[in-house]
Amino acid sequence: MFKKCSVCLWVLALLLSCFIGKSAYAASPTIAKYIGNSNPLIDHHLGADPFALTYKGRVYIYMSSDDYEYNSDGTIKDNSFANLNKIFVISSADMVNWTDHGAIPVAGANGANGGRGIAKWAGASWAPSIAVKKINGKDKFFLYFANSGGGIGVLTADSPIGPWTDPIGKALVTPSTPGMAGVVWLFDPAAFVDDDGTGYLYAGGGVPGGSNPTQGQWANPKTARVIKLGPDMTSVEGSASTIDAPFMFEDSGLHKYNGTYYYSYCINFGGAHPADKPPGEIGYMTSSNPMGPFTYRGHFLKNPGAFFGGGGNNHHAVFNFKNEWYVVYHAQTVSSALFGAGKGYRSPHINKLVHHADGSIQEVAANYAGVTQLSNLNPYNRVEAETFAWNGRILTEVSSAPGGPVNNQHVTNIHNGDWIAVGNADFGSGGAKTFKAHVASAIGGKIEVRLDSPNGKLAGTLNVPSTGGAQSWREIETAVSGATGVHNVFFVFTGTGSGNLFNFDYWQFTQR
Repeated sequence: MFKKCSVCLWVLALLLSCFIGKSAYAASPTIAKYIGNSNPLIDHHLGADPFALTYKGRVYIYMSSDDYEYNSDGTIKDNSFANLNKIFVISSADMVNWTDHGAIPVAGANGANGGRGIAKWAGASWAPSIAVKKINGKDKFFLYFANSGGGIGVLTADSPIGPWTDPIGKALVTPSTPGMAGVVWLFDPAAFVDDDGTGYLYAGGGVPGGSNPTQGQWANPKTARVIKLGPDMTSVEGSASTIDAPFMFEDSGLHKYNGTYYYSYCINFGGAHPADKPPGEIGYMTSSNPMGPFTYRGHFLKNPGAFFGGGGNNHHAVFNFKNEWYVVYHAQTVSSALFGAGKGYRSPHINKLVHHADGSIQEVAANYAGVTQLSNLNPYNRVEAETFAWNGRILTEVSSAPGGPVNNQHVTNIHNGDWIAVGNADFGSGGAKTFKAHVASAIGGKIEVRLDSPNGKLAGTLNVPSTGGAQSWREIETAVSGATGVHNVFFVFTGTGSGNLFNFDYWQFTQR
């Protein structure tokens, strides 16, 4: 009898040891950005037609506001682009942990964006592009966007995240702008500021010939343009020049490498294509002058369907960050993961881009792995909760929490088992002693601080009380232990309520 009881106690102890540091939850699954991967950049919402700006150690990605459209029975419609009236912005210092800066309500015609639209004349804001230039001794930011296919507008700000204003109250470029005649789709702007401070705007696309273009029109549509911007970046000078980009479809891009100007674009899908101009891929041309003429050199990015399935259009931007070259592009990975088919909804991705010694560009190897994290995250600085590498089914929204950045966001839609995680937080050899979070809640819950996985080592648990409401904010602190060295850090949310447990604004560890 004694021996039998001893065996039972041993089994019980073994079972209990398996649950030490474990919670009574099943961690919510990721959607498309799996732990350890860098692509897609985000999966808690969408983002199409990405463009990159590098500024003071961060890369900012500006995107068309792809957002799901629904049938009356709740099923997903194919993307009609009806929701492209805002511009989404995210940024990162390390290319893995991305901060969600929310949406810029660009289009304002007919009460768009709930009457908050900035450009009151515009009905849409497609395919953004951004540039920074020093004006009167101060950095000024210029955000260009397409009003569907009918023209290009511009907003200005004193920071890369706004607030934004409409400096001219109308479109900057229209079909009546000198040199723009013959452009089928006047959209997809790409702004470029040269080393001498001169700005240029590239735009255009489409194939002439209506529903039945000739082979000649497919091969040489002559619908791409470049025009010089005025010193103020909100006016144009002279007449636009035609870029005779073979099999041009859309998606202008311009970057400069070793003194050579690279114009890149999406190749169209129709007609008979020679092998060096494959349909739906990104082709590129080079010139010694930003206004051209340009010479076709080849292609470097296959259609996203070749890598991820889903196909659709191809949209990109080439940029340099911390002395490495990259391309940002979109693919239908998140929508495909959710619904089994992309249905035209796109998400941002980044992979490395390599220039060869002869100036040609190597074919990009697009994949889910993406870019290796460039630097460790400092957990002893205040970190916005809307900064994360991976997540388990949370959302973000505009926050009323005080003291945050422009258009501050917070994490919401938090249920038992949901989580967010940052990559490579460096706690140092001494380690963290406390953890604090700025939270708001009507019902309360917990934040478990775990290392390396959602079920990893438990470093501490923060009890989130009811603070009096979902926008009634308090900073709560708890002790932590065992957080030393470099780890992926998971904030796992637990609680018994059926609704949103709490909202989460920012967090910070201390060493004291």
